[in-house]
Amino acid sequence: MNNYYEPHESSRLAEARESFSGRLLTDGQFNEAVAITGIIEAEIYKSGTFKEKLADYAYAFARTESFDVVKAETILRDLYKARTGQTMNQLRESLMDRESGIDESADELAKEATRNIHAMIKDGDKMPFHRAYDSQAGMMAGELGITQTAARRIMCDVFREEADGELYDWGRELEEKYYRPQIEAEKAERRGRQDQSRGRKRSNTEGSLRQAHGSASRDKNRPRSRARQPA
Repeated sequence: MNNYYEPHESSRLAEARESFSGRLLTDGQFNEAVAITGIIEAEIYKSGTFKEKLADYAYAFARTESFDVVKAETILRDLYKARTGQTMNQLRESLMDRESGIDESADELAKEATRNIHAMIKDGDKMPFHRAYDSQAGMMAGELGITQTAARRIMCDVFREEADGELYDWGRELEEKYYRPQIEAEKAERRGRQDQSRGRKRSNTEGSLRQAHGSASRDKNRPRSRARQPA
């Protein structure tokens, strides 16, 4: 998972705590709001959008607090800027600008990412396509300074040109060849352990029943002592 926080943000967080929006919050409210700004930042790096996620989290944040949704959104925007040094829209625009200026070097990165996906699924331990694809898209996006959505689009376009096919179809074929057999083997191993466990339980139960039956038979066959007659 990518870490979007920068080392010098600790000083920014201290400033954010004493900002107009931050100083009126309790410690719990402030920590929650800062965590939400991190989620929104990750969404911008991922998709280049933030308004929908901001609205959702502002609503959720305000539900249990004494302020309304508009106030919650203002707090989140202010703390985001204090923590990162830029607004949400400024980050989005910078990513879009870099995407528009991408040159042919991105194609080579896309080809390398595709080779890495193949290796991750083939040699990895139960690695599905969507995880390998997401990992490589994140690395490519970080190197180019673009969104992960843009990186995925470039990867798909380059693969289509090079292989005359779709990246997703190729990924599913890799899953069936390498990932699926590992999963089936794991399921078979799990079923084997469960069968052994059930067998041991059944054996223990049958042994207990035989022991109880034997005790009951011995008690039944044991001669009863006669009651002594009075003299």
